[in-house]
Amino acid sequence: MQSATFKSIKSLVPLMDRVLVQRFKAETKTATGIFLPQSATSQPLPEATVISVGPGARDKDGQIIPMSVQAGDRVLLPGWGGNTIKVGEEEYYLFKDAEILAKIRE
Repeated sequence: MQSATFKSIKSLVPLMDRVLVQRFKAETKTATGIFLPQSATSQPLPEATVISVGPGARDKDGQIIPMSVQAGDRVLLPGWGGNTIKVGEEEYYLFKDAEILAKIRE
C-alpha cells in the first residue's frame, strides 16, 4: 500500500475513475463506557464517506463512463486496496470506482 502526505485535502483532485474517501473511525469505547484496546480497533472499517470523485474513465470509443458514486455518499469498501493519503492526522484513501462494493442508502 502506498502513502502520500498533503497539506490540504482540497489540493487533491481525483483523476479518471478514482474516488477519494474517508473511512469511518472505529469506536474506542463501548456503549457501556468500556475503553477498547487498540488491538481491538486496528482493523479498518469497511464503511466510508466519499469526499470527491474524478470525471470518470473513457471507454474504447472515447466516451466518459459516468461515476457510480458522488461526494457525500456512504459506501462499502473492500478490506484491501486503496492508496493512503495523509492530511495532518487524518487519513483518506483513493479507490477506483469499480473497487467500491456498494452504496449505502440511509
